[in-house]
Amino acid sequence: MSTRAGVDYSAWDHIYVSDDEDVASPYVDTPSLFRMRHRARLEKMAEFQQKGEDLENNFAQCRRLLEEAQGRLRELQQVKKEGEEDEEQEAELKRVQTEVRELKKDEKAFEKMMEQYRREEKKLPWNVDTISKEGFSKSVLNIQPVTKEEREEEVEKHKTFVQKYTKEIKHFGMLRRWDDSQKYLSDNPHLVCEETANYLVVICIDFEIDEKHALMEQVAHQAIVMQFILDLARTLKVDPRGCFRQFFSKIKTADKPYQDAFDRELELLKERVRSCAQIRMEDAMKEVEEEERQKRLGPGGLDPVEVYESLPKEIQRSFDEKNIQMLQEALSKLDPEEGKYHLRRCIDSGLWVPDSGEGHDEDEDEDEEEG
Repeated sequence: MSTRAGVDYSAWDHIYVSDDEDVASPYVDTPSLFRMRHRARLEKMAEFQQKGEDLENNFAQCRRLLEEAQGRLRELQQVKKEGEEDEEQEAELKRVQTEVRELKKDEKAFEKMMEQYRREEKKLPWNVDTISKEGFSKSVLNIQPVTKEEREEEVEKHKTFVQKYTKEIKHFGMLRRWDDSQKYLSDNPHLVCEETANYLVVICIDFEIDEKHALMEQVAHQAIVMQFILDLARTLKVDPRGCFRQFFSKIKTADKPYQDAFDRELELLKERVRSCAQIRMEDAMKEVEEEERQKRLGPGGLDPVEVYESLPKEIQRSFDEKNIQMLQEALSKLDPEEGKYHLRRCIDSGLWVPDSGEGHDEDEDEDEEEG
């Protein structure tokens, strides 16, 4: 099996929420799924390496504590031999003996964990990041930055493609059998492209938001099918429309490592889709809350809910019971400046309307406070 580069899944975070120009596509960010998986793999490699470093540090700490405890134990045992031991030293001796026994158990446990980690490390598959090492301390890449015009062109290309083939892409996303997928792509070879893979991910997120989890997982499977075809095309340096049959031939008779790789990428995608869906729902909720807050703002631009929650309990209760006399009494108990402060905020938020009949009593109360 040829070495396959990975996908940077983090690009899917920006499928719907983008900091780029206003022309950004509402469907997908421009980084390819190929780079997405690569970043995800690097993150997993970093986590595994950190796990090894933590184990080594904890193992070294355990050994240091064990050496210190053994040294203390020898000192106490020497005191006991010389016959100078008292009850306090006897208790200390037992305590240190117990500590040494526990630390020895911890040492053996860490040794087993280190052995297990090394076995896992040996089983890690080779990839482009592990079989190649840095030859020079500096690399100069001739990469031209993407211009705004090129990005706009790419976005427009994607929007046009999706608008034209939405029905076909959704149909492919619902296919379950390898043979059905192969035949459908044979009849619609134009679907074998990055735009299809990206839009399938968008469909996944929509399904997850609608809590249609089974459909999300089905379409996610087809998104990974498309991505594996695109990866194979890059490896062979051919047009993906000319090699998708090779993928289906391979996957239908795949050995365990290849099938495991497919399943692993599928799980990574589903995890990322769930995360993106959660972020979108949280953002939508924040937008709704902000819209409701803007509608609530009083004549002075204050939110009545926020103002109400900041009021003293007695004033809150007067509003709950719509009791003007209770409000006046609550205000009279406050420092005049504090009372004016709360009253002004109530007016600015719309909790209190001075022009109403109740407002006349309130104005009188305010005048009394100022007097």
